[in-house]
Amino acid sequence: MAILGIEGFSELPQHCLALCCGFFVAALVINLLRDVTPKKISQFIPIPMAMAVPFYIGAYFAVDMFVGTVILFVWERINRKDAEDYSGAVASGLICGDGIWTIPSAILAIFKINPPICMNFGPSSSG
Repeated sequence: MAILGIEGFSELPQHCLALCCGFFVAALVINLLRDVTPKKISQFIPIPMAMAVPFYIGAYFAVDMFVGTVILFVWERINRKDAEDYSGAVASGLICGDGIWTIPSAILAIFKINPPICMNFGPSSSG
């Protein structure tokens, strides 16, 4: 963000701004679609913000969110009242306690296994 603020949009990778605009429009369309469709159908349309949060925060949080969603799904099937009453507290505890991904992450670190994610930011090519 600092580079973007100082150097401007010309420092972004090629087509980055077009992709950002496209995804912004797609998010607006999906949100509008959720608002105008009946509740029976809109419950199956994903919320763009909820899909974007794991990319912004990191992969470990996406794993936590997925596992938490599966646990909540099963919990609601077993005891809906308790799930409604305590799901917020359990989710907050997992987030504050660094979540579920900490244990697998620690095991991978012990065996010196690095995740296959590589990100490099450099100047855009002029051509």
